[in-house]
Amino acid sequence: MEHNRRNTHYTDFGFKSVKAELKTGLVHKIFSNVSNKYDLMNDVMSLGLHRCWKKSFVDSLNLKPNMNILDLAGGTGDIALRIASTKQYLHPCVTLCDLTYDMVLKGRNKAINAGLLDINWHIGNAEHLPYKDAYFDRVTIAFGLRNVTDKIQALSEIARILKPGGILFCLEFIPPEGALKTLYDSYSFKIIPLIGEFVAKDRDSYQYLVESIRQFPKSETLQDMILSQGFSTCVYQKWTSGIVAMHQAVR
Repeated sequence: MEHNRRNTHYTDFGFKSVKAELKTGLVHKIFSNVSNKYDLMNDVMSLGLHRCWKKSFVDSLNLKPNMNILDLAGGTGDIALRIASTKQYLHPCVTLCDLTYDMVLKGRNKAINAGLLDINWHIGNAEHLPYKDAYFDRVTIAFGLRNVTDKIQALSEIARILKPGGILFCLEFIPPEGALKTLYDSYSFKIIPLIGEFVAKDRDSYQYLVESIRQFPKSETLQDMILSQGFSTCVYQKWTSGIVAMHQAVR
């Protein structure tokens, strides 16, 4: 028994430490629970800023005609739908893959209501992607990587499925530093869980959200992690006084 305890791998789940093999299930449960209020909560929590970030993110993709694009951890489809609608003239082939069925169902219904019928909707784990090697021209992941248990494994999988010269675009929250930190921390830990309790009837899930941001690697560390998995270059830029960062990495 002592030998087994010593060899058990633990990982972060917000500020908690859990067995690594349990985290995926815990994340799945959170997003199943909040799926019905997920889009509304994004608007309320970010005061609508997430829409600006996602617009800038999609505009940064440098898409060419007839590209295969994977939106990984795509949730309710904000990125996939924006690509499919605003870049329609480029005839992209857009695939969304997410861990949680309820989130994908919500996104698919949004797409149908918007008349966007050409998106491929898949259920899958970022650590074990169901796609062949060198298939995609672009992989996007927005506000999803921090929820992945084994981030190195996920980055390795992304590198595997990207074509040579293909590009990973990763958008993620980061804890700001300097003068904004005190205000941001106060809003994150005192206000966001209350909004989650009032709007989504789920305080714990949004407590996890703000904690998970603090556990995510710094931009420089993530850059090194990406480069370690077969990417030739990786650059990043911080937006909105360092609240979010976008990494761009070439396979």
